[in-house]
Amino acid sequence: MSVPIHPSSPSAPGTTTSVVFVCKKNGGKSQLAAALLRALGDESVSVASAGTVPGGSLNAESVESLAELGIDVGDERPKPLTPAMLDGADLVVVLGDEAQLPDGVTVPVERWITDEPSERGITGMERMRLVRDDIRARVAELHARLRDA
Repeated sequence: MSVPIHPSSPSAPGTTTSVVFVCKKNGGKSQLAAALLRALGDESVSVASAGTVPGGSLNAESVESLAELGIDVGDERPKPLTPAMLDGADLVVVLGDEAQLPDGVTVPVERWITDEPSERGITGMERMRLVRDDIRARVAELHARLRDA
């Protein structure tokens, strides 16, 4: 589902659009999305990721799938979603159907129900590459919308 994005002043020099990617544990999909958007190198977009119930570490296969693209997330850790993150966002993207945002979120929210290859018996790195590539395509489309906002 795609919603209009209304950054405060997109044409003002130095203004950034803030995107927060959220999933339940902040160990896989939201980290993938954030890293992929950051890797585009667009300084007009501020990127964060968080979990509604953060896990203890990043998913090793997610980390490896990003490394295959030359993206290093070795310093990242799962983080909790905070009210300040939500309040400072121009857009919140929730990945999957497990994470639920608190009531009263006033910024635009998109929910991306991503491909789940395990439902087709695909596991391991093959599964993670398919998940990564699905998220990568969605991030590219989002980035195009942000540029046009």
